[in-house]
Amino acid sequence: MRLPLSLRPLVVGIAVLSAPALAAASNLMEWNEVAFKAAGTARQSPPMSTRTMAMVHAAMFDAVNAIQPRYEPFKFTAGAPSTASVDAASAAAAHAVLSKQFPEQKAALDEALAASLAKTDEGTDRGSGIAVGAAAAASLLAWCAEDRVGLPTEYRFVTAPGVYVGTTLPAGHDFAVSRPWLMTKADQFRPGPPPALSSDVWARDVNETRQIGAKASKLRSPEQTEVATFWIVTGAPSYNAIIRQAVSNKNLDPVDAARVMALAYMAATDSLVAVFDAKYTYNFWRPITAVRNGDQHGNSAVQRDAGWLPLVDAPLHPEYPCAHCISSAAVAKVLQTELGDESSISMTSPFLPGVTRRWSRFSDYSQEVSNARIWSGVHYRNSAEVGARMGGEIGSYATANFLKHLK
Repeated sequence: MRLPLSLRPLVVGIAVLSAPALAAASNLMEWNEVAFKAAGTARQSPPMSTRTMAMVHAAMFDAVNAIQPRYEPFKFTAGAPSTASVDAASAAAAHAVLSKQFPEQKAALDEALAASLAKTDEGTDRGSGIAVGAAAAASLLAWCAEDRVGLPTEYRFVTAPGVYVGTTLPAGHDFAVSRPWLMTKADQFRPGPPPALSSDVWARDVNETRQIGAKASKLRSPEQTEVATFWIVTGAPSYNAIIRQAVSNKNLDPVDAARVMALAYMAATDSLVAVFDAKYTYNFWRPITAVRNGDQHGNSAVQRDAGWLPLVDAPLHPEYPCAHCISSAAVAKVLQTELGDESSISMTSPFLPGVTRRWSRFSDYSQEVSNARIWSGVHYRNSAEVGARMGGEIGSYATANFLKHLK
């Protein structure tokens, strides 16, 4: 259950898209899978895999929407011939983004493009579609080149002169200082601080996680252990199947499907910008640190457990708020708003081969993710609630302000 930190990026590329076989995939779904596999092959971190998927889907949306204009564009505002092939446009847009992101995978991506174009209707204007897709991708790539993601982090370790601390740089700090996709600024939805260590809320939360999130917990049920282990998976692999099934269940046409998928992934990316902004603002300790230092809280309701271990290794970034909770809630809110809350969805996880989790509502999926992070011993109840609330706010903001119907 405790995956070595050095192997975690590998998980990005091996999560199964979904348990049931989806209906015959559209060109959009095919390129979603190509992008998903490319990010995995490159061993992208969870935040970077989410950003890659947002880039691909935003470019595909702008391309197909230029041909069949129904919604406000994201970055590509030029027109396109109505006769242009929608499938060729989405394929060319995705291919251009992925080729820029992963030049070492050019041969495989070129092969995917050729196969995709070979299936387009010969009666459509492939050439115009390819040109539109390439132009939409170029517009998106130029904008993303200035978002500051991936720049060397200036994170400063908290320590006293001469005192050793861990020397591994924490994750996600570049997202904390990056330009958002949709939000006006990274701290637009920043919450207030975590509970005071002297508070009743803090005592409730740390004691709950200490008891049910311990590796050797006798309170955690077998199903809770299953859920906690299942949701070790993070980043794009933790919601790509949900987004795919949600869109497929509604049989949306290429433009509408492209819009919903782009909104979901852009909201997820902004949720990571927002959560890392908050995490590095408050720099709050993880349960393994708090529980092992329970005698330093100034709270008589909290006790020290010197040898305490969580069920799951804590991620390498500050605790508050919960990142998994915010991203799942952002995706769920977009899907709820656009498609309704009820949907038959399921997922598998590389951490529990053979296990399939199923839900009938997006809100149930999101709530399970929040519970999982407490049962795994890496988060507190308040942090999960705050993260989920932030994600809902970001999802609502995305659908209310972007890719709106043309008047």
